Amino acid sequence: TLASVLTEGVRNTIGDSRVKVTYEPEYVPAVPPAMPDIPLEQLAAMIKATVRVEVLDGNMAYLKIQHIIGEEMAQKVGPLLLEYIWDKILPTSAMILDFRSAISGEISGIPYIVSYYTDAEPQIHIDSVYDRTLDITTELWSMPTLLGKRYGTSKPLIILTSKNTLGVAEDVAYCLQNLKRATIVGENTAGGTVKIDKIRVGDTDFYVSVPSAKSINPITGKSWEIYGVAPDVSVTAEDALDTAIAIIQLRAE
Repeated sequence: TLASVLTEGVRNTIGDSRVKVTYEPEYVPAVPPAMPDIPLEQLAAMIKATVRVEVLDGNMAYLKIQHIIGEEMAQKVGPLLLEYIWDKILPTSAMILDFRSAISGEISGIPYIVSYYTDAEPQIHIDSVYDRTLDITTELWSMPTLLGKRYGTSKPLIILTSKNTLGVAEDVAYCLQNLKRATIVGENTAGGTVKIDKIRVGDTDFYVSVPSAKSINPITGKSWEIYGVAPDVSVTAEDALDTAIAIIQLRAE
């Protein structure tokens, strides 16, 4: 009860809904595990469980992503991604990226996704991420070389969002939106952050979860954090896919 009251008080004071106070007597800080030596068959199963891909009528690619993998994982599973996903949708004439259930991801995965929808040259400054704890700003740029072919810059790309779209997925959507490469269809996103740290309060069992990094878009000079990414076409999350299909069909006509 006290944690709930503190959360409400802090959020009202600083106007940041991402900050949260919790009481967790059994909390054990998570240590990021080293990349396990997983057989390719298991990796393929994991990919199929978190990614849904199909080619819709009208030669439209539909790709649903729930977690945006980072650089290390992308390098390891790259051939599998090409075989099970990318090679199937590369020949399509339009693509729908479904981020409505995307709630997690790695910052290092942002350039990977964005680069597949941009040209190899010239390189584009995609995003800047300021780490508060290290006082360092890291610039994210499009990648000149990729595993497999690029989807290109001319074919229609629509990203589906919901009020639950959170964190790194919001960053990808915001980057592609401001590069004028993608149309966002759906709901205003959650307004999360690219990184959250959980800090223990003294010797108590109370913890404060706070954003420890900030995304600053080089085109707008602003961040999508707190306020979320506003869609270009605002519809309910349930109607987003049908609306995206209709938009692509209209453009084709």
